[in-house]
Amino acid sequence: MKRNAVTFNLSKIRQTFQSAGVIGKTTISLSLFTLCLFILLGVGSMLQSRLSTSPVSSMKGLAASVSNQFFLDMLGLEVPHLRNDSRKFTFSQQNMMSFAVRFLTDVNPGDPKSLIAQEVPGLKADKSTVLRSGKDGDASGPVEYTPAEGAVNGTTGGTVPEASSAPSPAPSQAPADQKPKGPGRNIAFIYQSHSNESFLPELKGVTDPDKAYDAKTNVTMVGKKLAEALEKEGVGAVHSDAIYPNMIKDFKYAYSYKYSLQTLEAAANAHPDLKFFFDIHRDSQERKRTTVTLNGKDYAQVYFILGGDNPKWKENEAFAGKIHEVLEAKAPGVSKGIHAKTGHEVNGVYNQNFSPNSVLIEVGGPYNSLEECYRTVELLAKAVSEVILDAEKVTAPAQGKKS
Repeated sequence: MKRNAVTFNLSKIRQTFQSAGVIGKTTISLSLFTLCLFILLGVGSMLQSRLSTSPVSSMKGLAASVSNQFFLDMLGLEVPHLRNDSRKFTFSQQNMMSFAVRFLTDVNPGDPKSLIAQEVPGLKADKSTVLRSGKDGDASGPVEYTPAEGAVNGTTGGTVPEASSAPSPAPSQAPADQKPKGPGRNIAFIYQSHSNESFLPELKGVTDPDKAYDAKTNVTMVGKKLAEALEKEGVGAVHSDAIYPNMIKDFKYAYSYKYSLQTLEAAANAHPDLKFFFDIHRDSQERKRTTVTLNGKDYAQVYFILGGDNPKWKENEAFAGKIHEVLEAKAPGVSKGIHAKTGHEVNGVYNQNFSPNSVLIEVGGPYNSLEECYRTVELLAKAVSEVILDAEKVTAPAQGKKS
């Protein structure tokens, strides 16, 4: 009998095991790297919550700015076919080099302006930290524009003085005594620090967004509409119609928040029950970044802005966060999220140290119409009233109970 000889190619078997070993080691290494990354993020978040007094370096802000594509690309490290476009792949050589440069120097290789932003005042004024992002997917932050004095008070030319200089006299009068139109008491106050901000569709013959300021048709009309909408929802509201360039001799734009602080103090003295404060502005971006279409109608989008130099910013963020979440649930895409600003190029506090229930809200931009802003305000009022009435149920003392 003959026996069939079975031969083994030991060299091929050895190569197969070696390849499997390399793949296994690579997989384990990548898994450990991913685990360490999430551990570091967790530890950083814990340390941030205990040590940091500013949201600018917040790990929460980092997490909010990370897109879904980032996590898909992490999987792409182990599953190569998930990399549809090598140029857009998060961990490509180009992107990693760009990240390293920005991390070490704060210079964006894709934005030449960033090369000189450190040295030229005003170029970094539009930078913000995302604390909670909106669902519209637009990661751009609000733009803070500082106009020439002539654009807001009718004078010719002029430059904005340093904010540290002594301010001109601010209005001392309190807002007119307003009784709540609905049930309850006045607990919400609406005012406008940049009261002359206006909207190009409402200004005849004006097409330059840098000149979108008006003594009569301006953002105070949006604030008034918000107060009226809150009243309809059962929240007593007081509105200040103070237009500071019209009221103050030698008005200085840089002192806007000093003027509005006196308005806040006067309102609080006249209406002791006030608890919630809303500073209404408009942004300075182009229309496509300040408008969303819902059910065939255009709405002005809103930014919630926090002052990063306010030591108690977390309390204000919690308040703004509740409104943002309710608004997102009611009308996804209207809110562009919560952004924090800090630094010498911006105010950094926005009078939010006046109350933990204080927030600056930007409604639309210079290319939005009042009608679009009013539509948004109706939605915003529903979200704000829901948050306020829920808070009042918790904090209001029990009545009518007998022991």
